[in-house]
Amino acid sequence: MKHFERRKVVAAIAAVVSVLATGAAWAQGGYPSKPVTLVVAYPAGGDTDVLARLFAEKLTGRLGQPVVVENRSGASGTIGTAFVAKAAADGYTLLLAPNTISISPHVLRPGTGASYDPQKDLTPVALLGTQSLFVIVNKASGVNKMADLVAHAKSGSLQSYASPGSGSPMQILAELFNKSAGVKIMQVPYRGSAPAVVDLLGGQVPMMYSTLGPVAQYFPSGKLMPLAVADQKRSPFAPNVPTLAELGYKDAEVGAWQAVVGPKGMPAELVRTLNGHFNEILKMPDVVARMATIAVTAQGSDPATLGKLIASDYARYGKLVKEFGIQAD
Repeated sequence: MKHFERRKVVAAIAAVVSVLATGAAWAQGGYPSKPVTLVVAYPAGGDTDVLARLFAEKLTGRLGQPVVVENRSGASGTIGTAFVAKAAADGYTLLLAPNTISISPHVLRPGTGASYDPQKDLTPVALLGTQSLFVIVNKASGVNKMADLVAHAKSGSLQSYASPGSGSPMQILAELFNKSAGVKIMQVPYRGSAPAVVDLLGGQVPMMYSTLGPVAQYFPSGKLMPLAVADQKRSPFAPNVPTLAELGYKDAEVGAWQAVVGPKGMPAELVRTLNGHFNEILKMPDVVARMATIAVTAQGSDPATLGKLIASDYARYGKLVKEFGIQAD
């Protein structure tokens, strides 16, 4: 047997032994016997972080062990995601993430060291909720409607937008809108939504594609304003905001979702148990109400349904990333 073939066989056997050992440990019971880490691949303050802290609190009460949120941001969320993908599949390291996990692998430059395949390296646990994406402007920019935005972009007076990072659903939406409107508004990527909003408020960037959570608090004062929603229908959280399609910008529909995943190879019974906990938490009125404050519609699922959603987004966004030539900075 050739050396490289022997090495592959040894690696395969080691992987099987690892999975069996993890399953045996779960079967012996006692989970959890120590704190559980819920990783967020973005800085504190964004929607994903808010959800993680909400669910960590509720899960702590159900598991009887602390569930600790750990922020591991950077590289469009791939640093934290890759960390979880390489963790032990024992249920003590989980990831709460948006659908960026299905997009970012397509935009990574070779040799980044943070690569992963969301279909092969992660175990779907539970979908938590869905979100709409909006076109948001700083009112000081002089833009009051989408027609103004397009006119400013074509004249060169509006050239950039803030995004929470390359490979995010927001960047995909931006490219689709550029194509639909015949403009070229360039991305200014940030390490998450929270720092992007800071610069949007400060006027360093005139606009942003965002979920409502990080920006809605600035609507009453008039500092920020939503111009359109990138969904098939209007959002129940902002019913007066028209869709991009209503305004004549077709094929610019991109949504977001938030879910929990773990490392590959998690025992099926452990996944079912965790899935049950998350779905029960989603039935709590205070949880649904808290999610609504950041415009997240509570929506649970079984692991298989989440797996199909991850695969569907991976395929769709992979094609779009290639079409638009998107790469991580």
